[in-house]
Amino acid sequence: GLWKRYRSSYRIGQLYMISKHSHEQSERGEGVEVVQNEPYDDPEHGSGQFTEKRIYLNNKLPSWARAVVPKIFYVTEKAWNYYPYTITGNNTFCSFLPKFSIHIESKYEDNKGSNDNIFGSEPREEETEVCFVDIACDEIPERHYKESEDLRYFKSKKTDRGNLQEGWINTQDPIMCSYKLVTVKFEVWGLQTRVEQFVHKVIRDVLLLGHRQAFAWVDEWIGKFIKDDGQKNKKVLIGFRFNHLEICNETECIN
Repeated sequence: GLWKRYRSSYRIGQLYMISKHSHEQSERGEGVEVVQNEPYDDPEHGSGQFTEKRIYLNNKLPSWARAVVPKIFYVTEKAWNYYPYTITGNNTFCSFLPKFSIHIESKYEDNKGSNDNIFGSEPREEETEVCFVDIACDEIPERHYKESEDLRYFKSKKTDRGNLQEGWINTQDPIMCSYKLVTVKFEVWGLQTRVEQFVHKVIRDVLLLGHRQAFAWVDEWIGKFIKDDGQKNKKVLIGFRFNHLEICNETECIN
């Protein structure tokens, strides 16, 4: 129905945003390198896609962190995508660093963020914090701001979506919420709190910026679909080069 169609549209926008953003990052010597990308079957979640990536982070680290890591530093990310449910895990590649891990679960529902138990009925731990992200009105780091991606002023020519004013969450229909359960662990005395808080902030900023871009770039990806490779699983390619993503319409493919 309508909800399924909009969820599918969100997925196209998300894939397009990831590929374009990663391409822009790689041109500056940063970004993401795809190590492995292949179909994957899970007994509980069914058919999906497994992707392993290296995310280069040197230029994104604060000065106090750059002082203790090598010049070539990356995080290995492994993701199992059974859309609309995904699992993402990260581990540092530097063997000399203490144990550091990030685990992200993602689910999507057609509501305004009202489901308190979307990840299960277990009571939340005391240190769990609920953080609402408003893609239109929340502030983003100044270095990432672009007026063309400011959703308070952006208006889509192809879909007529846009000009998301304060309170848009309560008036927009249809609407979908992306839920993320983020767990960060850095078990080092004296640095644990500082590092974990920093990583949570970075993840929040990445999610905010990415969803703003997916919305603001809608005229570039609307009407396209994921190319079927003729096998059981559809090909979902997320790369640090734009040609790793195959999203097509009847006459055009992004290669």
